[in-house]
Amino acid sequence: MSNEISKLTPKEVWENFYQLTRIPRPSYHEEEVRKFIADFGKGLGLETIQDAAGNVIVRKPATPGMEKRKGVILQGHLDMVPQKNSDKNHDFTKDPIETVIDGEWVRANGTTLGSDNGIGVAAAMAVLASKDLAHGPIEALFTATEETGMDGANGIKPGILKGDILLNMDSEDEGELYVGCAGGEDASIQFKFKEVEVPGESIAFRLNVTGLKGGHSGLDIVLGRGNANKIFFRLLKETHKTCGVRLASINGGNLRNAIPREAFGVITVPYEKADKLVGQIAGLTSIIKRELTVTEPTLKIELSKMDMPASLIDLQTQVNLTHAIVACPNGVIRMSDTMLGLVETSTNLAIVISDTTTKTIEVSCLMRSSVDTARAELGSRMDSVFTLAGAEVTLKGGYPGWKPNMESPILKTMQQVYQSKFGRIPEIKAIHAGLECGILGGTYPNWDMISFGPTIRFPHSPDEKVNIESVCKFWDFLVETLKNIPGK
Repeated sequence: MSNEISKLTPKEVWENFYQLTRIPRPSYHEEEVRKFIADFGKGLGLETIQDAAGNVIVRKPATPGMEKRKGVILQGHLDMVPQKNSDKNHDFTKDPIETVIDGEWVRANGTTLGSDNGIGVAAAMAVLASKDLAHGPIEALFTATEETGMDGANGIKPGILKGDILLNMDSEDEGELYVGCAGGEDASIQFKFKEVEVPGESIAFRLNVTGLKGGHSGLDIVLGRGNANKIFFRLLKETHKTCGVRLASINGGNLRNAIPREAFGVITVPYEKADKLVGQIAGLTSIIKRELTVTEPTLKIELSKMDMPASLIDLQTQVNLTHAIVACPNGVIRMSDTMLGLVETSTNLAIVISDTTTKTIEVSCLMRSSVDTARAELGSRMDSVFTLAGAEVTLKGGYPGWKPNMESPILKTMQQVYQSKFGRIPEIKAIHAGLECGILGGTYPNWDMISFGPTIRFPHSPDEKVNIESVCKFWDFLVETLKNIPGK
């Protein structure tokens, strides 16, 4: 039962997280959760502000004797990524998350959990509500629409926040302190097509690519998982050459920052080539499953007969689209030269969707890099690939990375606190994902910033789960850090 998680330790954090799972909060559907947080702050008698960008700020004065400590901003984002298994009936704009305690982990029933970043938000709420924690001045900053473009962070105005130290609670490995992150940029690509008649003596099939793991397009890109869009168009290219396959529609992926797990398309083939198509798809399926046997053991490629579509995408657009998708850079582009095991630059071919109403095919890619010039070069490469294919390309939504500061005072404080509390020095890392620190630090360059959090696995996918023990350690570490914030 979902409410069982509210009985876990630390109770003050899990009770808040349980309340968050009751509130639908996918990106751009955050009205209810914003009201919940604002009412929470006001109910505690604390100064509560809602800004034009959808952020909520709650201020709590220092506890007695801590008034001269530096001010701390506890920051997390309110929205979550809405992903579900194809057989799960769930409306993220209306339905609560069904949570399950699974051994040492909490997960959801067939959907994303929202521990990214619900646990961080729940911890900030627990600090605000506490009556016995020692801390200096606190500002809890709950940002809006992080997952789809960091709208809230981009909308923060200079001067509204008074603190000196930002504790971002959106990292996903307990015992690690993050001091840098990748920047990002979206490639928005559009093909225009003409509708043409289906040739006579044709037969129609639905081609489905499912069963992939997906995952976070930054954190999980290094795992070499399959991309449903790439697989679909690999199949389409090969079968068009040998069987004359034509494309009627495509619906692959649905989130820019999630590795696409599924792609669904409608194709036709001359009747006399139908048996050959079935055989070729079976052969290609065996090859692809063999290539991905370790990373994608549940991959499915299914071909089934269906009713004839009303029309097809014109042949030239189909060919251009296919070549562009096959050629499109995807996955890890370069590993970091300075931090072992860290991805420097990557891209995710996230979405390919056709629309017969507008007669367009929309392609979306999210590029990431900790090196701004490398991200720009990758954007230029994407522009070249799709421009050559006759598409319109727009690069937008760029945001900076967060450059590590190894001399950070709060870093040294938190290292000492962690070692004293847990008997070891935490690892210092950068992350190949977009944290709001880079954007917020641009608006408040005086801030000293650290990102940390509990252990979360497979965010942005229905396999998302958070480790129960790590939430306890994360909370204890946060409490002890707030006690030891240096003076002004």
